[in-house]
Order: sequence, then C-alpha cells, then structure tokens
Amino acid sequence: MATGEFTDKVRILIKAGDGGDGMNSFKAYKGKPACGPDGGDGGRGGNVYFVGDKDMNDLFPFRFQSRYLAENGGMGGTQKCFGKSGADIFIKVPLGTLVRDEETGRLICDIFEDGEQVLVARGGNGGKGNVRFTTARRHAPNFAQKGEKVKQHYVILELKVIADVGFVGFPNVGKSTLLSKISAARPKIANYHFTTLSPNLGVVRYYEKSFVAADIPGLIEGAAQGAGLGHDFLRHIERTRMLCHVVDISGCEGRDPIEDFKKINEELKEFSEELASRPQIIVLNKCDVFGAEDNLKAFKKKYGKKFQIFPITALTGEGTRELIEGVFGVLDTLPPVEPMPIEEEFEYKADDDLSFEIFKDEDGVYVVVGGLVDMLCRNVVLNNPDSMLYFQKVLRLRGVIKALTKLGCTEGDTVSIGDIEFDFVP
Repeated sequence: MATGEFTDKVRILIKAGDGGDGMNSFKAYKGKPACGPDGGDGGRGGNVYFVGDKDMNDLFPFRFQSRYLAENGGMGGTQKCFGKSGADIFIKVPLGTLVRDEETGRLICDIFEDGEQVLVARGGNGGKGNVRFTTARRHAPNFAQKGEKVKQHYVILELKVIADVGFVGFPNVGKSTLLSKISAARPKIANYHFTTLSPNLGVVRYYEKSFVAADIPGLIEGAAQGAGLGHDFLRHIERTRMLCHVVDISGCEGRDPIEDFKKINEELKEFSEELASRPQIIVLNKCDVFGAEDNLKAFKKKYGKKFQIFPITALTGEGTRELIEGVFGVLDTLPPVEPMPIEEEFEYKADDDLSFEIFKDEDGVYVVVGGLVDMLCRNVVLNNPDSMLYFQKVLRLRGVIKALTKLGCTEGDTVSIGDIEFDFVP
C-alpha cells in the first residue's frame, strides 16, 4: 500500500453463491395426500466477476469494502419448479489490476481493458429435486439433493499502471512539471521531495499519434529494498515499453547529475534485470539554470554515445517538442503493452475432489474425511432406505470399505462419515 491516499495493493474476500437445495415434495390432491414426486431443482449460486473500469484510478474504494459475496441460489419449489438463481456480483477495478490467490500467489487474471469481464469464482450448482431420482424401480423417492457449497477465498489485488513511457529519476528533478507541459495531466507540483505520492498519467498527443506517460514518484537510493516509496511504486514501471530518465542537470541542490543517473539505474537493476534493460532515453532538465552548461557537456561526454540525450527546460517547455519526437521514434520500434501472461486459466468453483482419508480417534471410532465425504453429506438422506443404499454402494465403489478393512476395522466397530455413524459390516 502506498503512502497517502493512493492505494495500489489490497486484500479482499470473495465468495460465489451456494447452490440452492433441491425440493423433496409430492403432489397432493384432495383425498390423495401423496400422488408422486414433484420437487424441483435448486437454483445456481451467483458468480463473482472482476470488471475493468477506465474511470477508476486506484484501489482506494476497497479500503471501505473488503467482502464481496454473490447471492445464494434459491431452494427448488413444488410442481417441479426450479429455484431462483443467485445474483452474480461484479467487482469493478482499475485497468492494470492483477488478481492473485492469496494462499498460493497464483495469478488468476490481469484486468487490462475497459469493460473486460473475467469470471473468477463460479457459483455452486443447485441440488436435484426428488423428482429427478425416480427410476423404473424407485417410483417415490423421499429425498432430494442439497446444493453445492462453495468456499470463500482471499485474493490480493495489485495495481500496475498501464503506460507506454515511464518517467523515472530522483525526487524534485522536474518529472511532474514535464508531464504537465507535454500532456493534459495536472499533477501536484511543489518544490520539495516526494510531492508526487501516486503515479500521474498523461496522454501525450502529437498530430495523429499519442502515447500514455506515467510520472513515477521519485526514487531514492535503497528503493529496490523498499526504502522511501520503494517497491510500492517500482511496480508501476514494470509494464512500460520504455523509460525517460529525467536528470536535474543544473546540480542546484548540490547533487552530481552523473552520479544520480548511475544510482537510479542501479536501483532499477536491483529490482529487475528486465526492467533495467528496457529502452531508455535521458532527459536533462533545468538547462536554463546557471552552471548547467558545464554539467551538460560532461554528461554528454560520458553517455552521449550510448543514450539519446534531450536537453530541456520543463518549466518553459523548451526542448519538449524534440523530446516527444524522440519518444515516438523509440516507441515505433517496440511492441505494444501487453497484459501479463496467465499460465493456465483458473477459477474458483465447488470442490469436486472425491478423495478421502481415514483416521482412528481416541474413542476407537474410524473417522472418514475428505471431498468424498462432503459429496455424500450433500446427497444422502439418513431416514430414507433408497438413499442409504446409494450411500453404501458409493462406499464400496470408491474403496472406503476396503480401506477400512486394511486399517483393521472389523465387524461391529463404529465408523463416522460426516453426520453419519454406523456399525461396520465388511
């Protein structure tokens, strides 16, 4: 989380809706209380989506709301009526927001375009009504299926500004002034360090062409280790196609422009080798200040053959046209900004794991746990013979009976599966 009001990293909780339970009911007419099953299926739980919104600048709204729960599905009705589906929830985020699973750090999605909509958590399916369990031998099933339950998850939202060009440099070298001069951006500008506490974006237009520039808050020595604004803002230049390194060539604050240039590049390299190798041009600002001319000559002698250098005076706009043309010259040779690649599409959904584990508690009871147990708890009705037959069949097919026998469970021992306890019969 950044200093001040700007917020670029938050932790929120999301949960898709549970599926609605199926209905267990029978048709009833006057004088005939039960004339066949007519219970409908439960409704689907609501999904959770993230949506890109170009009008959002940061993640500040998530400071006030950090829980996002989709609506649960409704219970199935009589006369084979389906339950109501739960309402989906749409979470708006600024462009450039990465969504990561907190537990694993896995990147789920990168919201890159305005209006982009990504399904992140899928609602549970509704349970089947008792009418769905009729067969040629079972004409009046007296049980229904419960809806799928889904888990809640914590995700990390991390904003990485989307820009073509990143302005970097020490504090108070004139980056904000330069951005305000070449674009319509109106950043806060004052003559003290760390005036800029959030990345300022500006669209620079030149005839029919344009690019997006980001004024990144001033770096200091140790930024790669988190000093000053550190990592909180270094992430915002990771997407940029090129860097404009702004240097105060006047040395009016008693600084050495060549040393400043070296130190900032060392910080960039320590943070990311790939970032340090990004195409870079040098902008030498405050050329109108007394003493700048000698520094300018020394700087050009040192770096003039390796980098394009543009002397400017941001306050008056002198030299900015040549700078803009130089930036377009570099951008024309580079690929466009791309979203971060997702290794494999991923979404949270109801657990369909049918594995199980068995352990023996202090009372000698064999306890079975796992995804298979969760599924059986949803589908089994204790007081229904047909449902219990299904329960026993699944235990045999899935190897639970065999595993219990292997662990030493003998006839008459107590076995616990969810809310069901029974005497073991091999």
